[in-house]
Amino acid sequence: MNTLPNFSHFDTINQFVIDMTIKFNQFLPAQFNWIWMILIIIGLTILVRLTLGFLLNRIKLWVSHTHSLLDESVVEAARKPINYFIEFGALIWVCQIITQYHQIDWSFLLLEIWDLGVIFFFCAFLLSLIKAVELNMIKRTTPKHDSATIMAIGRLLRLSIIIIMVLILMQNFGFSISGVLAFGGIGGIAIGFAAKDLLANFFGGFMIFIDKPFRVGDWISSPDRQIEGTVENIGWRMTCIRTFDLRPLYVPNSTFMNIAVENPSRMLHRRIYENIGVRYEDINVIDKVVAEIKDMLYNHPDIDNQQTIIVAFDKFAASSLNIMIYTFTKTTAWVEFYVIKQKILLLIREIVHRNGAQFAFPTQQVFITQNPTGQDPAPQNLATMQKN
Repeated sequence: MNTLPNFSHFDTINQFVIDMTIKFNQFLPAQFNWIWMILIIIGLTILVRLTLGFLLNRIKLWVSHTHSLLDESVVEAARKPINYFIEFGALIWVCQIITQYHQIDWSFLLLEIWDLGVIFFFCAFLLSLIKAVELNMIKRTTPKHDSATIMAIGRLLRLSIIIIMVLILMQNFGFSISGVLAFGGIGGIAIGFAAKDLLANFFGGFMIFIDKPFRVGDWISSPDRQIEGTVENIGWRMTCIRTFDLRPLYVPNSTFMNIAVENPSRMLHRRIYENIGVRYEDINVIDKVVAEIKDMLYNHPDIDNQQTIIVAFDKFAASSLNIMIYTFTKTTAWVEFYVIKQKILLLIREIVHRNGAQFAFPTQQVFITQNPTGQDPAPQNLATMQKN
């Protein structure tokens, strides 16, 4: 019977696998012992994955009853990297067995792959952890910690981890990190000139996250550009805005550094500003109409009487006596505002009609004079009539 090699990295488990292989030697010739070892490793891998999955499910059920954000995120982030790491370790182990039984010296290569795999899966776990924390924080977001800021911090952390991982991998492959950093300082100038628009968009997005003129879900508009709609996503290069005709509008972030942006989503009230006209014949009741409209607005449940309310006879217009109405609703919802405005206008109509007045519409009076002799007016009189 052949003597099986001793693997230094997994001594205890290796001894178990060797013992199990010796028991199965009777089924295959001695030169095929490595096949039994591979089958046993596969079986152990499946068993470990099933056991680990059961444990993670139990831990997830336990941490779901806690109020801590980190423990739930760790469990969610660890599941895939750990499972893949177990499969990766089993694959390296199988490769090591095959190379040793066939007397192929790949130990250095397998060791390098193992080190790279450990770095890769650890960084994958950190990236998954940051993403899980980001999603959980967005679910529990408050006005103090808005989702846009959380997403920006998450992207910065993930980018930093990727850069660190690349530098570590380069060092493992024999590259000088100091030389890379020095080259980055010199090459950064050239890259800055070549990608100035990209950098402008990057810093534009960064300023949006810092200043927070708008957030995801806000309705914004710009008097300088034809930009109006609801913010769907704020990226590092561009912002996606869904216009009111449901078309996506992609705006480079650098644009927001040079234009004025209005954010109606942050309004405190919506304004009703109307001018209504009554007939000149109703001038005797106009003061009563004004007083009743003002009283109605002060007592209406949907009107904020702590804000400015103006109801006043405003102007002698060409064919009407104008009354200005200026007030604010409590709601800022667009659809609800127009429902309230309709109710207010109908109540104003009732007040006007209740006082015997009527709304004015454009009218014109024509005075025609007739010559007592029955003859046509003189040419100068006709010209005067046409002018009038």
